[in-house]
Amino acid sequence: MDLHHERLLGVTRRQFLRAGPAGIGGMALASLLGRDLLGRDETNPLAPRASHFKAKAKNVIYIHMAGSPPHLDLFDYKPELVKRTDQNCPDEFLKGRRFAFTSGVPKLLGSPRKWAQHGRGGTWISDAIPNIAGVADEIAVIRSMNTDQFNHGPAEMLLYTGSPNQGRPSMGAWVTYGLGSVNQDLPGFVVLISSGSNPSAGKQDWASGFLPSVYQGVQCRSQGDPVLYVSDPAGMDRSMRRLSLDALKDLNEMQAKELGNPETLTRIAQYEMAYRMQASVPEVMDITKEPKEVLEAYGAKPGAGSLANNILLARRLVEKGVRFVQLFDWGWDFHGTNPGEDIRDGLTNKCRTMDVPVAALIRDLRARGLLDETLVIWGGEFGRTPFREGRTAKGAVLGRDHYPDCFSIFLAGGGVKGGITHGESDELGFSIVKDKVHVHDLQATILHLLGMNHERLTYRFQGRDYRLTDVHGQVVKGLLA
Repeated sequence: MDLHHERLLGVTRRQFLRAGPAGIGGMALASLLGRDLLGRDETNPLAPRASHFKAKAKNVIYIHMAGSPPHLDLFDYKPELVKRTDQNCPDEFLKGRRFAFTSGVPKLLGSPRKWAQHGRGGTWISDAIPNIAGVADEIAVIRSMNTDQFNHGPAEMLLYTGSPNQGRPSMGAWVTYGLGSVNQDLPGFVVLISSGSNPSAGKQDWASGFLPSVYQGVQCRSQGDPVLYVSDPAGMDRSMRRLSLDALKDLNEMQAKELGNPETLTRIAQYEMAYRMQASVPEVMDITKEPKEVLEAYGAKPGAGSLANNILLARRLVEKGVRFVQLFDWGWDFHGTNPGEDIRDGLTNKCRTMDVPVAALIRDLRARGLLDETLVIWGGEFGRTPFREGRTAKGAVLGRDHYPDCFSIFLAGGGVKGGITHGESDELGFSIVKDKVHVHDLQATILHLLGMNHERLTYRFQGRDYRLTDVHGQVVKGLLA
Protein backbone atom coordinates (compact mmCIF):
# COMPACT_ATOMS: atom_id res chain seq x y z
CA MET A 1 0.00 0.00 0.00
CA ASP A 2 1.27 3.48 -0.90
CA LEU A 3 0.69 5.44 2.35
CA HIS A 4 1.49 8.76 0.66
CA HIS A 5 -1.08 8.04 -2.04
CA GLU A 6 -3.68 7.04 0.55
CA ARG A 7 -3.08 10.24 2.50
CA LEU A 8 -3.55 12.34 -0.64
CA LEU A 9 -6.85 10.60 -1.33
CA GLY A 10 -8.02 11.73 2.10
CA VAL A 11 -7.31 15.38 1.41
CA THR A 12 -10.50 17.19 0.42
CA ARG A 13 -10.61 19.82 -2.31
CA ARG A 14 -11.36 22.46 0.32
CA GLN A 15 -8.33 21.41 2.38
CA PHE A 16 -6.14 21.52 -0.72
CA LEU A 17 -7.31 24.99 -1.73
CA ARG A 18 -6.96 26.22 1.85
CA ALA A 19 -3.42 24.98 2.42
CA GLY A 20 -2.00 25.03 -1.10
CA PRO A 21 0.28 27.84 -2.27
CA ALA A 22 -2.30 28.76 -4.91
CA GLY A 23 -5.21 28.65 -2.47
CA ILE A 24 -8.22 30.92 -2.66
CA GLY A 25 -6.89 33.14 0.13
CA GLY A 26 -3.49 33.42 -1.52
CA MET A 27 -5.03 34.30 -4.86
CA ALA A 28 -7.27 36.89 -3.21
CA LEU A 29 -4.36 38.46 -1.36
CA ALA A 30 -2.22 38.46 -4.49
CA SER A 31 -5.07 40.13 -6.34
CA LEU A 32 -5.30 42.80 -3.66
CA LEU A 33 -1.57 43.40 -3.63
CA GLY A 34 -1.37 43.59 -7.40
CA ARG A 35 -4.39 45.83 -7.92
CA ASP A 36 -3.00 49.06 -6.49
CA LEU A 37 0.35 50.59 -7.45
CA LEU A 38 -0.28 53.87 -5.61
CA GLY A 39 1.38 52.94 -2.34
CA ARG A 40 -1.58 51.30 -0.63
CA ASP A 41 -0.63 49.91 2.78
CA GLU A 42 -2.15 46.43 2.66
CA THR A 43 -1.31 45.78 6.32
CA ASN A 44 -3.80 48.54 7.19
CA PRO A 45 -6.99 48.23 5.09
CA LEU A 46 -8.19 51.67 6.27
CA ALA A 47 -5.03 53.61 5.39
CA PRO A 48 -5.78 56.76 3.34
CA ARG A 49 -5.58 56.18 -0.41
CA ALA A 50 -5.24 58.43 -3.41
CA SER A 51 -8.39 59.21 -5.38
CA HIS A 52 -8.56 58.72 -9.14
CA PHE A 53 -8.54 62.50 -9.67
CA LYS A 54 -8.78 65.64 -7.57
CA ALA A 55 -11.83 65.43 -5.34
CA LYS A 56 -14.31 68.18 -4.55
CA ALA A 57 -15.57 66.43 -1.40
CA LYS A 58 -13.64 64.66 1.35
CA ASN A 59 -16.55 63.41 3.45
CA VAL A 60 -20.21 62.49 3.06
CA ILE A 61 -23.18 62.94 5.42
CA TYR A 62 -26.16 61.03 3.99
CA ILE A 63 -29.42 61.77 5.83
CA HIS A 64 -32.01 59.16 4.87
CA MET A 65 -35.70 59.62 5.61
CA ALA A 66 -36.65 55.95 5.99
CA GLY A 67 -40.03 55.27 4.41
CA SER A 68 -39.65 58.10 1.90
CA PRO A 69 -41.15 61.56 2.46
CA PRO A 70 -43.94 62.91 0.21
CA HIS A 71 -41.89 64.94 -2.27
CA LEU A 72 -45.04 66.46 -3.81
CA ASP A 73 -45.67 68.16 -0.46
CA LEU A 74 -42.09 69.33 0.06
CA PHE A 75 -40.14 70.12 -3.14
CA ASP A 76 -42.18 69.43 -6.28
CA TYR A 77 -44.96 72.00 -6.59
CA LYS A 78 -47.79 70.97 -8.93
CA PRO A 79 -50.49 73.68 -9.21
CA GLU A 80 -52.29 71.72 -11.96
CA LEU A 81 -52.52 68.71 -9.65
CA VAL A 82 -54.01 70.97 -6.97
CA LYS A 83 -56.69 72.11 -9.44
CA ARG A 84 -57.58 68.51 -10.26
CA THR A 85 -57.73 67.20 -6.69
CA ASP A 86 -60.44 64.53 -6.20
CA GLN A 87 -60.71 63.84 -9.93
CA ASN A 88 -60.26 60.25 -11.07
CA CYS A 89 -56.68 59.45 -11.97
CA PRO A 90 -56.32 59.31 -15.80
CA ASP A 91 -56.15 55.74 -17.08
CA GLU A 92 -52.90 56.28 -18.98
CA PHE A 93 -51.08 56.79 -15.69
CA LEU A 94 -52.32 53.49 -14.27
CA LYS A 95 -51.96 51.03 -17.17
CA GLY A 96 -49.23 48.46 -16.64
CA ARG A 97 -48.16 49.87 -13.27
CA ARG A 98 -48.11 48.24 -9.88
CA PHE A 99 -48.63 50.05 -6.60
CA ALA A 100 -47.99 48.79 -3.10
CA PHE A 101 -51.47 49.40 -1.64
CA THR A 102 -53.63 50.89 -4.40
CA SER A 103 -55.92 49.24 -6.92
CA GLY A 104 -58.88 50.40 -8.99
CA VAL A 105 -59.12 54.06 -9.98
CA PRO A 106 -57.70 56.36 -7.26
CA LYS A 107 -58.43 60.06 -6.80
CA LEU A 108 -55.82 62.70 -7.65
CA LEU A 109 -54.42 64.55 -4.66
CA GLY A 110 -52.83 67.97 -4.96
CA SER A 111 -50.69 69.25 -2.13
CA PRO A 112 -52.60 71.00 0.68
CA ARG A 113 -49.40 72.81 1.70
CA LYS A 114 -48.57 76.48 1.11
CA TRP A 115 -45.74 77.06 -1.34
CA ALA A 116 -43.24 79.82 -2.08
CA GLN A 117 -40.06 80.34 -4.05
CA HIS A 118 -36.84 80.74 -2.08
CA GLY A 119 -33.28 81.85 -2.70
CA ARG A 120 -31.72 83.44 -5.73
CA GLY A 121 -32.75 80.50 -7.88
CA GLY A 122 -36.39 80.65 -6.84
CA THR A 123 -36.55 77.06 -5.58
CA TRP A 124 -40.12 75.99 -4.79
CA ILE A 125 -40.33 74.73 -1.20
CA SER A 126 -43.42 74.12 0.92
CA ASP A 127 -44.24 75.52 4.34
CA ALA A 128 -43.51 72.12 5.93
CA ILE A 129 -39.75 72.89 5.97
CA PRO A 130 -39.24 76.64 6.57
CA ASN A 131 -35.70 76.28 7.89
CA ILE A 132 -34.47 74.32 4.87
CA ALA A 133 -36.15 77.00 2.76
CA GLY A 134 -33.83 79.45 4.53
CA VAL A 135 -30.75 77.68 3.11
CA ALA A 136 -32.17 77.33 -0.41
CA ASP A 137 -29.09 79.00 -1.91
CA GLU A 138 -26.90 76.19 -0.55
CA ILE A 139 -28.89 73.22 -1.87
CA ALA A 140 -29.44 71.57 -5.24
CA VAL A 141 -32.87 69.94 -5.45
CA ILE A 142 -33.14 67.01 -7.86
CA ARG A 143 -36.80 66.73 -8.87
CA SER A 144 -36.24 63.96 -11.40
CA MET A 145 -35.01 61.03 -9.33
CA ASN A 146 -36.06 57.60 -10.54
CA THR A 147 -35.75 54.06 -9.18
CA ASP A 148 -36.76 50.57 -10.27
CA GLN A 149 -38.24 49.44 -6.94
CA PHE A 150 -41.52 50.31 -5.21
CA ASN A 151 -41.09 48.50 -1.88
CA HIS A 152 -38.90 49.84 0.91
CA GLY A 153 -36.31 47.10 1.43
CA PRO A 154 -35.41 46.48 -2.24
CA ALA A 155 -35.48 50.22 -2.99
CA GLU A 156 -33.08 50.96 -0.13
CA MET A 157 -30.73 48.20 -1.23
CA LEU A 158 -30.78 49.44 -4.82
CA LEU A 159 -30.00 52.97 -3.61
CA TYR A 160 -27.20 51.98 -1.25
CA THR A 161 -25.73 48.83 -2.82
CA GLY A 162 -26.64 49.15 -6.51
CA SER A 163 -28.78 46.00 -6.41
CA PRO A 164 -32.22 45.18 -4.92
CA ASN A 165 -30.84 41.82 -3.80
CA GLN A 166 -28.81 41.07 -0.69
CA GLY A 167 -25.08 40.52 -0.71
CA ARG A 168 -23.63 43.64 -2.38
CA PRO A 169 -21.40 46.17 -0.59
CA SER A 170 -23.04 49.40 0.52
CA MET A 171 -22.10 52.84 -0.72
CA GLY A 172 -20.24 53.73 2.46
CA ALA A 173 -18.28 50.47 2.26
CA TRP A 174 -17.30 51.21 -1.35
CA VAL A 175 -16.17 54.72 -0.38
CA THR A 176 -13.99 53.55 2.52
CA TYR A 177 -12.62 50.72 0.37
CA GLY A 178 -11.69 53.24 -2.32
CA LEU A 179 -10.37 56.07 -0.16
CA GLY A 180 -9.56 54.62 3.26
CA SER A 181 -9.95 56.70 6.41
CA VAL A 182 -8.19 59.89 7.47
CA ASN A 183 -8.56 59.30 11.22
CA GLN A 184 -7.13 55.92 12.21
CA ASP A 185 -8.68 56.16 15.67
CA LEU A 186 -12.26 56.22 14.32
CA PRO A 187 -14.15 54.05 11.84
CA GLY A 188 -14.16 55.28 8.27
CA PHE A 189 -17.90 54.59 7.97
CA VAL A 190 -20.33 55.35 10.82
CA VAL A 191 -24.09 54.71 10.96
CA LEU A 192 -26.57 56.49 13.27
CA ILE A 193 -30.22 55.46 13.75
CA SER A 194 -33.08 57.57 15.16
CA SER A 195 -36.85 57.31 15.77
CA GLY A 196 -36.58 53.86 17.28
CA SER A 197 -36.25 51.56 14.28
CA ASN A 198 -33.77 50.32 11.72
CA PRO A 199 -34.57 51.00 8.04
CA SER A 200 -36.54 48.35 6.17
CA ALA A 201 -33.46 46.75 4.59
CA GLY A 202 -31.75 46.66 7.98
CA LYS A 203 -27.99 46.30 8.09
CA GLN A 204 -27.84 45.53 4.38
CA ASP A 205 -27.85 49.32 3.94
CA TRP A 206 -24.40 49.55 5.51
CA ALA A 207 -23.00 46.04 4.97
CA SER A 208 -19.66 45.29 3.33
CA GLY A 209 -21.03 42.48 1.15
CA PHE A 210 -18.13 40.67 -0.52
CA LEU A 211 -15.65 43.43 0.38
CA PRO A 212 -13.49 42.72 3.45
CA SER A 213 -15.66 43.24 6.51
CA VAL A 214 -13.46 46.05 7.83
CA TYR A 215 -15.30 48.34 5.38
CA GLN A 216 -18.80 47.78 6.77
CA GLY A 217 -20.51 50.61 8.65
CA VAL A 218 -20.05 50.80 12.41
CA GLN A 219 -23.39 51.50 14.06
CA CYS A 220 -23.03 53.99 16.90
CA ARG A 221 -25.59 55.03 19.50
CA SER A 222 -26.32 58.47 20.90
CA GLN A 223 -27.47 56.91 24.19
CA GLY A 224 -25.40 54.67 26.47
CA ASP A 225 -22.11 53.22 25.19
CA PRO A 226 -21.61 54.67 21.69
CA VAL A 227 -20.61 51.23 20.38
CA LEU A 228 -21.85 48.00 21.95
CA TYR A 229 -19.16 45.91 23.67
CA VAL A 230 -16.41 48.46 23.01
CA SER A 231 -15.84 48.84 26.78
CA ASP A 232 -13.46 46.47 28.57
CA PRO A 233 -15.14 43.49 30.25
CA ALA A 234 -15.40 43.47 34.03
CA GLY A 235 -12.05 42.63 35.59
CA MET A 236 -9.97 43.65 32.56
CA ASP A 237 -8.07 46.93 32.60
CA ARG A 238 -6.59 48.68 29.57
CA SER A 239 -3.10 47.21 30.01
CA MET A 240 -4.48 43.67 30.14
CA ARG A 241 -6.58 44.44 27.08
CA ARG A 242 -3.43 45.57 25.25
CA LEU A 243 -1.58 42.42 26.30
CA SER A 244 -4.38 40.15 25.07
CA LEU A 245 -4.64 42.02 21.76
CA ASP A 246 -0.88 41.69 21.22
CA ALA A 247 -1.17 37.93 21.69
CA LEU A 248 -4.12 37.74 19.27
CA LYS A 249 -2.22 39.85 16.75
CA ASP A 250 0.76 37.48 16.85
CA LEU A 251 -1.52 34.48 16.25
CA ASN A 252 -3.39 36.21 13.43
CA GLU A 253 -0.18 37.32 11.74
CA MET A 254 1.05 33.72 11.80
CA GLN A 255 -2.19 32.62 10.14
CA ALA A 256 -1.99 35.44 7.58
CA LYS A 257 1.51 34.31 6.56
CA GLU A 258 0.39 30.70 6.31
CA LEU A 259 -2.92 31.12 4.48
CA GLY A 260 -2.83 34.60 2.95
CA ASN A 261 -6.51 35.27 3.69
CA PRO A 262 -7.35 39.02 3.52
CA GLU A 263 -10.00 38.56 6.21
CA THR A 264 -7.20 37.76 8.68
CA LEU A 265 -5.70 41.18 8.05
CA THR A 266 -9.19 42.60 8.48
CA ARG A 267 -9.49 40.87 11.85
CA ILE A 268 -6.19 42.38 13.02
CA ALA A 269 -7.26 45.84 11.88
CA GLN A 270 -10.65 45.52 13.58
CA TYR A 271 -9.17 44.48 16.92
CA GLU A 272 -6.74 47.39 16.81
CA MET A 273 -9.47 49.81 15.76
CA ALA A 274 -11.68 48.67 18.64
CA TYR A 275 -8.84 49.32 21.07
CA ARG A 276 -8.28 52.85 19.76
CA MET A 277 -12.04 53.51 19.63
CA GLN A 278 -12.29 52.95 23.39
CA ALA A 279 -10.64 56.32 23.87
CA SER A 280 -11.64 58.21 20.74
CA VAL A 281 -15.32 57.32 20.26
CA PRO A 282 -16.67 58.43 23.67
CA GLU A 283 -14.94 61.79 23.24
CA VAL A 284 -16.30 62.55 19.77
CA MET A 285 -19.78 61.27 20.67
CA ASP A 286 -20.08 63.54 23.72
CA ILE A 287 -22.20 66.47 22.55
CA THR A 288 -22.20 68.04 26.02
CA LYS A 289 -18.91 69.59 24.93
CA GLU A 290 -20.79 71.72 22.39
CA PRO A 291 -21.64 75.33 23.31
CA LYS A 292 -25.21 76.02 24.39
CA GLU A 293 -25.93 78.08 21.28
CA VAL A 294 -24.89 75.17 19.02
CA LEU A 295 -27.13 72.71 20.87
CA GLU A 296 -30.02 75.15 20.58
CA ALA A 297 -29.39 75.74 16.86
CA TYR A 298 -29.65 72.00 16.15
CA GLY A 299 -32.41 71.39 18.69
CA ALA A 300 -30.12 68.77 20.25
CA LYS A 301 -30.52 67.52 23.81
CA PRO A 302 -27.65 65.50 25.31
CA GLY A 303 -28.73 61.98 26.22
CA ALA A 304 -31.60 61.81 23.74
CA GLY A 305 -31.65 59.36 20.84
CA SER A 306 -32.93 61.97 18.41
CA LEU A 307 -32.28 62.86 14.78
CA ALA A 308 -31.14 66.30 15.95
CA ASN A 309 -28.49 64.71 18.18
CA ASN A 310 -27.38 62.41 15.38
CA ILE A 311 -27.05 65.26 12.87
CA LEU A 312 -24.88 67.18 15.32
CA LEU A 313 -22.84 64.01 15.89
CA ALA A 314 -22.43 63.69 12.13
CA ARG A 315 -20.83 67.12 12.01
CA ARG A 316 -18.49 66.20 14.88
CA LEU A 317 -17.54 62.95 13.13
CA VAL A 318 -16.66 64.50 9.75
CA GLU A 319 -14.80 67.23 11.62
CA LYS A 320 -12.64 64.43 13.06
CA GLY A 321 -12.05 62.87 9.66
CA VAL A 322 -14.72 60.16 9.40
CA ARG A 323 -15.18 59.54 5.69
CA PHE A 324 -18.87 58.52 5.44
CA VAL A 325 -21.62 59.15 7.99
CA GLN A 326 -25.01 57.64 7.23
CA LEU A 327 -28.11 58.62 9.21
CA PHE A 328 -31.45 56.82 9.11
CA ASP A 329 -34.59 58.34 10.59
CA TRP A 330 -37.69 56.15 10.74
CA GLY A 331 -41.28 57.33 10.22
CA TRP A 332 -41.53 58.89 6.74
CA ASP A 333 -43.98 56.39 5.20
CA PHE A 334 -46.94 58.74 4.71
CA HIS A 335 -49.74 56.37 3.69
CA GLY A 336 -52.35 58.16 5.77
CA THR A 337 -53.28 55.15 7.87
CA ASN A 338 -53.26 57.29 11.04
CA PRO A 339 -53.13 61.03 11.87
CA GLY A 340 -49.35 60.90 12.23
CA GLU A 341 -49.15 59.98 8.52
CA ASP A 342 -51.36 62.83 7.33
CA ILE A 343 -49.59 65.07 4.81
CA ARG A 344 -51.01 68.09 6.65
CA ASP A 345 -50.44 68.15 10.44
CA GLY A 346 -48.67 64.79 10.50
CA LEU A 347 -46.06 65.95 7.99
CA THR A 348 -45.67 69.27 9.80
CA ASN A 349 -44.93 67.49 13.07
CA LYS A 350 -42.51 65.00 11.55
CA CYS A 351 -40.69 67.66 9.54
CA ARG A 352 -40.19 69.71 12.67
CA THR A 353 -37.80 67.03 14.00
CA MET A 354 -35.74 67.17 10.80
CA ASP A 355 -36.06 70.68 9.35
CA VAL A 356 -34.27 72.53 12.16
CA PRO A 357 -31.19 70.28 12.52
CA VAL A 358 -30.68 69.76 8.78
CA ALA A 359 -30.68 73.51 8.13
CA ALA A 360 -28.45 74.02 11.19
CA LEU A 361 -25.99 71.44 9.85
CA ILE A 362 -25.65 73.23 6.51
CA ARG A 363 -25.18 76.60 8.19
CA ASP A 364 -22.75 75.17 10.74
CA LEU A 365 -20.62 73.44 8.11
CA ARG A 366 -20.51 76.68 6.13
CA ALA A 367 -19.49 78.72 9.19
CA ARG A 368 -16.69 76.24 10.02
CA GLY A 369 -15.36 76.18 6.48
CA LEU A 370 -16.34 72.53 6.09
CA LEU A 371 -19.25 72.69 3.65
CA ASP A 372 -17.07 72.91 0.53
CA GLU A 373 -15.45 69.58 1.43
CA THR A 374 -18.47 67.84 2.97
CA LEU A 375 -21.19 66.47 0.71
CA VAL A 376 -24.61 66.50 2.42
CA ILE A 377 -27.35 64.36 0.86
CA TRP A 378 -30.99 64.26 1.99
CA GLY A 379 -33.78 62.02 0.69
CA GLY A 380 -35.69 58.75 0.75
CA GLU A 381 -35.68 55.55 -1.27
CA PHE A 382 -38.51 56.51 -3.67
CA GLY A 383 -41.39 58.98 -4.03
CA ARG A 384 -45.12 59.15 -3.28
CA THR A 385 -48.08 58.97 -5.63
CA PRO A 386 -49.91 62.01 -7.04
CA PHE A 387 -53.13 60.32 -5.89
CA ARG A 388 -54.61 59.14 -2.60
CA GLU A 389 -53.45 55.83 -1.19
CA GLY A 390 -56.00 53.11 -1.90
CA ARG A 391 -56.57 51.80 1.63
CA THR A 392 -57.30 55.26 3.03
CA ALA A 393 -58.99 56.88 0.02
CA LYS A 394 -62.34 57.32 1.78
CA GLY A 395 -60.99 58.43 5.15
CA ALA A 396 -60.33 61.86 6.63
CA VAL A 397 -56.56 61.39 6.68
CA LEU A 398 -54.64 62.30 3.51
CA GLY A 399 -51.86 59.94 2.48
CA ARG A 400 -49.94 58.77 -0.57
CA ASP A 401 -48.75 55.37 -1.81
CA HIS A 402 -45.21 54.34 -2.82
CA TYR A 403 -44.06 55.67 -6.19
CA PRO A 404 -40.76 54.83 -7.93
CA ASP A 405 -41.09 56.77 -11.19
CA CYS A 406 -40.15 60.21 -9.86
CA PHE A 407 -39.16 61.74 -6.55
CA SER A 408 -37.04 64.53 -5.10
CA ILE A 409 -33.87 64.68 -3.04
CA PHE A 410 -31.34 67.45 -2.37
CA LEU A 411 -27.58 67.78 -2.10
CA ALA A 412 -25.43 70.51 -0.59
CA GLY A 413 -21.74 71.35 -0.35
CA GLY A 414 -18.92 69.11 -1.55
CA GLY A 415 -18.68 70.49 -5.08
CA VAL A 416 -22.42 70.75 -5.70
CA LYS A 417 -23.91 73.84 -7.35
CA GLY A 418 -26.17 75.52 -4.79
CA GLY A 419 -29.45 77.33 -5.32
CA ILE A 420 -30.64 75.23 -8.27
CA THR A 421 -33.29 72.68 -9.16
CA HIS A 422 -32.36 69.89 -11.54
CA GLY A 423 -34.83 67.96 -13.64
CA GLU A 424 -38.58 68.18 -13.94
CA SER A 425 -41.64 65.96 -13.73
CA ASP A 426 -44.86 66.46 -15.70
CA GLU A 427 -47.65 68.78 -14.55
CA LEU A 428 -49.31 66.04 -12.49
CA GLY A 429 -46.12 64.49 -11.13
CA PHE A 430 -46.41 61.08 -12.79
CA SER A 431 -43.41 61.02 -15.14
CA ILE A 432 -40.07 62.71 -15.59
CA VAL A 433 -39.99 65.01 -18.59
CA LYS A 434 -36.52 66.53 -18.21
CA ASP A 435 -33.09 65.34 -17.02
CA LYS A 436 -33.98 61.98 -15.47
CA VAL A 437 -31.60 60.91 -12.68
CA HIS A 438 -31.60 57.20 -11.89
CA VAL A 439 -30.23 56.04 -8.53
CA HIS A 440 -27.18 54.65 -10.40
CA ASP A 441 -26.56 58.16 -11.76
CA LEU A 442 -26.72 59.53 -8.21
CA GLN A 443 -24.19 56.91 -7.07
CA ALA A 444 -21.85 57.76 -9.95
CA THR A 445 -22.12 61.48 -9.10
CA ILE A 446 -21.38 60.95 -5.40
CA LEU A 447 -18.27 58.93 -6.24
CA HIS A 448 -17.21 61.55 -8.80
CA LEU A 449 -17.44 64.32 -6.20
CA LEU A 450 -15.20 62.19 -3.97
CA GLY A 451 -12.63 61.94 -6.75
CA MET A 452 -13.48 58.43 -7.94
CA ASN A 453 -14.46 57.14 -11.35
CA HIS A 454 -17.37 54.78 -10.68
CA GLU A 455 -16.28 52.54 -13.57
CA ARG A 456 -12.79 52.11 -12.10
CA LEU A 457 -13.80 51.52 -8.47
CA THR A 458 -14.17 47.75 -8.77
CA TYR A 459 -13.63 44.58 -6.76
CA ARG A 460 -13.19 41.13 -8.29
CA PHE A 461 -15.53 38.56 -6.80
CA GLN A 462 -16.43 35.14 -8.17
CA GLY A 463 -14.66 35.85 -11.44
CA ARG A 464 -16.27 39.20 -12.14
CA ASP A 465 -15.37 42.83 -11.47
CA TYR A 466 -18.21 44.38 -9.47
CA ARG A 467 -18.89 48.05 -8.85
CA LEU A 468 -21.45 50.12 -6.94
CA THR A 469 -23.22 51.25 -10.11
CA ASP A 470 -23.43 47.70 -11.50
CA VAL A 471 -23.24 48.22 -15.31
CA HIS A 472 -25.05 51.57 -15.30
CA GLY A 473 -24.64 55.16 -14.15
CA GLN A 474 -23.70 58.53 -15.59
CA VAL A 475 -22.30 61.51 -13.66
CA VAL A 476 -24.95 64.27 -13.46
CA LYS A 477 -22.80 67.16 -14.65
CA GLY A 478 -25.59 69.71 -14.19
CA LEU A 479 -25.16 69.35 -10.42
CA LEU A 480 -21.45 70.12 -10.36
CA ALA A 481 -20.22 73.54 -9.26
